[in-house]
Amino acid sequence: MTLVQMQPRSVSADPVAQTVDNAMEAAGPQVCDDMTVEVALSVMASARAGHLLLCDNDGLCTGLVTQARLAAVRDSDAYTDRVRLRDVLGDRGPFTSPMTTTAEAEHAMRYRRLDALPVVDEQGSALGVLALAH
Repeated sequence: MTLVQMQPRSVSADPVAQTVDNAMEAAGPQVCDDMTVEVALSVMASARAGHLLLCDNDGLCTGLVTQARLAAVRDSDAYTDRVRLRDVLGDRGPFTSPMTTTAEAEHAMRYRRLDALPVVDEQGSALGVLALAH
């Protein structure tokens, strides 16, 4: 896996010092975490997105779900059409700061086996997504 840089920006000559702010993608589709799994899958299909950022009623980022994760939930025996995204997500996070170095973020993502990680500001609002390419 290597980091994907979707929006070219001025990059430091020292790759170790490069921050997540330089490598993140635009936030993409954001939805409220009380949305149902079926509606979320429909939103993903319409937006041609592989993930959705989830926000609470105050607009703060609560996490990220992938199309693969939602499809697995939908195909499980325990699934009903009333399952909400917050039920799938569980705990808040994980997140990263735009000031984190890309090396630190990549290490954390590999350790947690994440393909994408929300980037949030000090208040918890989504700024973008850091994604790994396979």
